[in-house]
Amino acid sequence: MHIAILTFEGFNELDSLIAFGVLNRVQQPGWRVSIASPANKVLSMNGLRIEAQVSLEDACGADGVLVGSGRLTRDVVADVELMSRLKLDPTRQLLGAQCSGTLILAKLGLLDEVPACTDLITKPWVEEAGVAVLNQPFVAKGSVATAGGCLSSQYLAAWFISRLAGVEAARSALYYVAPVGEKDMYVERAMTNIVRFL
Repeated sequence: MHIAILTFEGFNELDSLIAFGVLNRVQQPGWRVSIASPANKVLSMNGLRIEAQVSLEDACGADGVLVGSGRLTRDVVADVELMSRLKLDPTRQLLGAQCSGTLILAKLGLLDEVPACTDLITKPWVEEAGVAVLNQPFVAKGSVATAGGCLSSQYLAAWFISRLAGVEAARSALYYVAPVGEKDMYVERAMTNIVRFL
């Protein structure tokens, strides 16, 4: 089972790396989580440089693809060549997007008639692309999910895990990363946001 996190130049560390950390708490044979980028290295919005583990083309063949956000997402959607490399298909993949990553799914035509979540800065651009934006942290319909707000990346990760490895695996992953003294409350709150969309 392979989940790829699309991570572009100017990426938001919280979106890509929190999801990466939570998703990697699943300990099952064949479970793999990768950072996928259009270049070998990408620089975050705050100056963190990371190496891609797989290409965008490899990511397009993954079982799940999570589209991270960043400061340059509008440049990404304006790059026709780059967008043409994103061959995502909700009939064979789970797809998720975090904050401005929702704009990428919208521009790829993957949110037609599907309401979405995004961050407040990106909201007008997603609406301009013809997608209704909800005032909540997470929503999913079928095999497509979106989340709004950096710290809602945990919800996307838990949804992916629930769909691909089961609800108990998701609860366990969240429990692992939850603050001490708040673990049960944290897991319940997170799962409340996603269980109605499973």
